[in-house]
Amino acid sequence: MKLRFTPSTLEKIEKIISEAGYILRYERGTFQSGYCILESKKVVVLNKFLQTEGRINTLIDLLSVLQIEADHISIESRKLFEELTTKPEVNQEAAA
Repeated sequence: MKLRFTPSTLEKIEKIISEAGYILRYERGTFQSGYCILESKKVVVLNKFLQTEGRINTLIDLLSVLQIEADHISIESRKLFEELTTKPEVNQEAAA
């Protein structure tokens, strides 16, 4: 999948997180990784100074960390979620 770093792509990824029951906020702070997760409150805080590409990359990284149940998100969001979280399999024969 070829991912474009556009505001539209960012909105689609934000929608996945929202549908999973998380609150996404952009705040100023000293985040080592660019984000902070408050698990007990299902709040994700991203560094507000990240540009669109940085926000998208950070949110993609977060998708594998957050507890997102594919059954609880829309079909459109589920498709994107699966594309972003499924790693392509390496062909063992080609590597040999």
